[in-house]
Amino acid sequence: MAGRVEGKVALVTGGASGLGAESCRRLAREGAKVVLTDLAAEAGQAVADDILAAGGEARFLGQDVTDQARWAEVVAATMERHGRIDVLVNSAGVGNGGEPILEATLEGWRRIIGINLDGTFLGIRHVAPVMAAQGAGSIVNLSSILGKVGLPGASAYCASKGGVALLTKAVALELAPAGVRVNSVHPGFIETPMVVNAFRESESENEMRDMIVSRHAMGRLGMAREIADAIVFLASDEASFMTGSELVIDGGYTAA
Repeated sequence: MAGRVEGKVALVTGGASGLGAESCRRLAREGAKVVLTDLAAEAGQAVADDILAAGGEARFLGQDVTDQARWAEVVAATMERHGRIDVLVNSAGVGNGGEPILEATLEGWRRIIGINLDGTFLGIRHVAPVMAAQGAGSIVNLSSILGKVGLPGASAYCASKGGVALLTKAVALELAPAGVRVNSVHPGFIETPMVVNAFRESESENEMRDMIVSRHAMGRLGMAREIADAIVFLASDEASFMTGSELVIDGGYTAA
């Protein structure tokens, strides 16, 4: 029985952990040939090895998503091996550890904007021409509910993810005539290393966790699988009439 993305080539950034890693596994399980990238080489190769051991197809490439030259190399390597790119998942991202705006530095601001927003732009800029030449493709950009609502101490993160949301819409309008779909995913707080580390770095880990959980109507944090399944949907032909959309998966966080 064919998978939902059978035979598609998927390039996933931030694939070494969290939502990126789970997206790689789910895409591979549904038949995609996965190229995953990350700065964490050992962890990234481990994800690729897990996929191979399960009978899927995967390759790991080291990548800093803020490095334009490396983007060109990653795309060239993917095209050399597979001859096409059907799916791009811009998943690489970082948080800012609850830094108040009155204590923020330009260096810290630029780091978060560089990875979360510039990295997404560079991914689109380097992969979209390949997809346009094919006449088809799906780009999935990881935004956040914090690209829709604010949170104290997360100004740079909110700005970066809000930028991803509107970048997605603008690019979707430009690429629709070429047959390329572009959508954003907006997770709530998910049980990933980035979120868990943010709790640990707070003044009171348990109180921080309880407060965040209480803001989700469903009374829990999300699971990586719940976001990865949505990414598989957007990557697949099941979402063929979706572009410029914001897929919010937040347990009711933004419903109030």
